[in-house]
Amino acid sequence: MLWIVLTALIVPAFCAAGLTYVVRAWALRRGFVDHPAGHKQHAKPVALGGGIALMWAICLPILGGTLLAWLLHDSAAPAWLPEVVQTHLDGIASKLGSVAAIVGGALVLHVVGLFDDRRPLGPWRKFAVQIAVALFLAWPMGIRSVEALGPFLSICITVLWIVTITNAFNFLDNMDGLSAGVAAIAAAIFAVASMGTGQVFVPVFGCVIAGASAGFLFFNFAPARIFMGDAGSLVIGYFVAVLTILATFYHPAQGLTPLGVLVPLLVLAVPLYDVISVIVQRVRLGESPLRGDRRHFSHRLVRRGLSERSAVLTIYLATAATGLPAIVVPRVDWPFGILLMFQCVCVLVMIAILEQTGAKGEG
Repeated sequence: MLWIVLTALIVPAFCAAGLTYVVRAWALRRGFVDHPAGHKQHAKPVALGGGIALMWAICLPILGGTLLAWLLHDSAAPAWLPEVVQTHLDGIASKLGSVAAIVGGALVLHVVGLFDDRRPLGPWRKFAVQIAVALFLAWPMGIRSVEALGPFLSICITVLWIVTITNAFNFLDNMDGLSAGVAAIAAAIFAVASMGTGQVFVPVFGCVIAGASAGFLFFNFAPARIFMGDAGSLVIGYFVAVLTILATFYHPAQGLTPLGVLVPLLVLAVPLYDVISVIVQRVRLGESPLRGDRRHFSHRLVRRGLSERSAVLTIYLATAATGLPAIVVPRVDWPFGILLMFQCVCVLVMIAILEQTGAKGEG
C-alpha cells in the first residue's frame, strides 16, 4: 500500500508542476492574466490558467487508473500489480462509471470557471451550474452521503454539501497558496483516515488531490507566479467534497463508530468557518453573500498584523489542528470522540475570540 500511496502523491505532483509551468508560459504569451483591481491586491498582473494544470493533474491519474483496472479485471492480473490492487481490482473497475461522472462534473465546473476567469459570469450563474452538477451526481448517479436518511434527504444533503464545499474553496482562493494548501492538507488527512477502513480507491483519490495541489503550490505559494482562478478553485473544492462522500467513515463491522460521519466536518472546519463568517458579515451589511471582498479569515489575520505568508501558514496550522484528530475519531469510543470534537470546537471558538479582541483593539 505504501508504494501505491507514494505513486499517487508523486506522479500528480510532478504532473501538476510540469503542466503549471507550461500553462503559465502560454498564459503570459496570450495575455491571460489577472490584473489588480477592486478587492484584488496583487501588485502586478499574474498569469491565470493554473486551474487547467490542477484539473488534468487530478483527472488523468484517476481516470487512467480506473480505466486500466477496468481493462484488466476480466483477465489474469499482471504480476507487476501490487497484491492489494489485485485484490481490489474488480471493485476499482466497478467505479469506472462513477469516476467518469465525477470527472464530467469537474469538467463542467472547469469550463464555467475558465469563462468566468476571462469574463465574469456573475455568482448566481456559477451557483446554478454547481447545483446542477451536484444534483446530477446525487440523483441519477447515486453518489450520495447519509443514505440511511432516505433518497430525498440524502440527495438534498449531498447537493448542499457539494455546493457548500465547492464555494468554500472558491472563497479560500483569496491569497497566494491558500486554497491549494488547505486542499492538500485536507485531502491528505482524508486519505490517511480512509486507509484503515479497507478502501483503496478513496485513499488513492485523496493522495492524488493532495499531490496535485502540492505540485501546483510550487508556483502558487507567495509570491504567486500563477493563479488557479475559478477554473481551479471550483474544481478543487468539488473534488474534496466528492472525496468525503465516497469515503466510508462509519462501518460497524469494521469497528467504525457513528462518530465517523463527523470526520468531514472536523477536517473542513476552517474552510467552513471562513465561508460562514464571511457570509454572515455580508448579509449583516446588506450585501450579496457571493460578492467578492476582503473580509475573509485570511484578510482579517493580515489586518491584525500578520504578513500574507504568515496568515496563510496560520490557516494551514489551524486546518491541521482541527483535521488531524479526525484520523482516529471513527475508531475511538464515545467519550474520547466527543473530547476530540470538543477540541475542534475550542480551536474555532479561540479563533473567533481572538478576532473579536483584535477588532475591538483596532477601534
